[in-house]
Amino acid sequence: MISQVFILSSKGDHLIYKDFRGEAGKDAVNKFYEMVTALTGGQPPVVMKHKELHFVHIRQGGLYWVATTKADASPFTIIEFLNRLTALVKDYCGCLSEKSVQMNFALIYELLDEVVDFGYIQTTSTDILKNFIQTEAVSSKPFSLFDLSNVGLFGADTQQNKVAPSAAATRPIVSSQGEQGGKNEIFVDVIERMSVVIGANGVLMKADIEGEIRVKCYMPSCSEMRIGLNEEFSIGKSQLSGYGAAVRVDECSFHQAVRLDEFDTYRILKVCPSQGEQTVMQYQLCDDLPTAPPFRLFPSIERDSGGRYRTLFIHVPLSLRQSLFSYSAAINVSITIPVPKGSLRLSQELSSPDQSAELQPKNKAVHWEIPRFPGGMLFQLS
Repeated sequence: MISQVFILSSKGDHLIYKDFRGEAGKDAVNKFYEMVTALTGGQPPVVMKHKELHFVHIRQGGLYWVATTKADASPFTIIEFLNRLTALVKDYCGCLSEKSVQMNFALIYELLDEVVDFGYIQTTSTDILKNFIQTEAVSSKPFSLFDLSNVGLFGADTQQNKVAPSAAATRPIVSSQGEQGGKNEIFVDVIERMSVVIGANGVLMKADIEGEIRVKCYMPSCSEMRIGLNEEFSIGKSQLSGYGAAVRVDECSFHQAVRLDEFDTYRILKVCPSQGEQTVMQYQLCDDLPTAPPFRLFPSIERDSGGRYRTLFIHVPLSLRQSLFSYSAAINVSITIPVPKGSLRLSQELSSPDQSAELQPKNKAVHWEIPRFPGGMLFQLS
């Protein structure tokens, strides 16, 4: 049973507030933000409590999506509801951002009225809700650095494979733009997130890849869609009969709507996509990668005693090379460099102005952020 749902910006601005049961006042919004910002260290807990009120939240699109409850409700149910709510807003508004939420606040309130009734969840289906939602979406072009359709992630050839323009792939399901909204189209995106640990000598120590295949459907009805994977695709360490080791994952999972009767033999996924965005397949690969990762780090360390002040200066020149093709790029690259726990200050030199580096004393690390990393480039931090 949900008492309230509200959406906050990263700075605590109130974007959406809906009270379903009147059990808690609007000051709960400010209390939540105080609790989140007061926490130090790593990621804040998903579930927090203040007196009798429980706060459950997720972070999507740089926003806080929060639900409160006073009942003995399952936190996992509320987390799943919030995830589906973000998917609904993305389907109807085109993208998740502070600007998009502000421009479509009336539509989001209408969605909340249909999705939740007096705190009880009714439906989160895009297909069902399209019969009741009357407000037209206002499209806003998302920030280009986070545009997954405009860059070839980890080797995708955007020119040869003719990836669709980002403005089309991120538009609302129900569009008010006339001709553009009337097109029957389906977009398929393969998105991979890579986490690697590289030693001080530049040797790869650990690697994890999480990937997913997303389908965004603009067709009113689609009887069946067939997605063919590589015929040498195998799951697990052991080789499957008749397949090589060219494409291997440790484990994978599929959406409940995916039919797998031709998967074992022909590596074909069959799905009847509903309007909106669906993740039809998720996969994971750890450590034993079939090919080298697309990043190489070249570190070095120089020490200086600092003279009479007995201060130790450590100079760390870092070079990070990205080995993808020039027409591809990786986005949101984040590098964490451990430093001595007594580190006090950071003086930095970066390759480009859009990058940033920050000393985090509590985490004993320097955090280096690269919003967009084109293929074949070499970036440096000193």
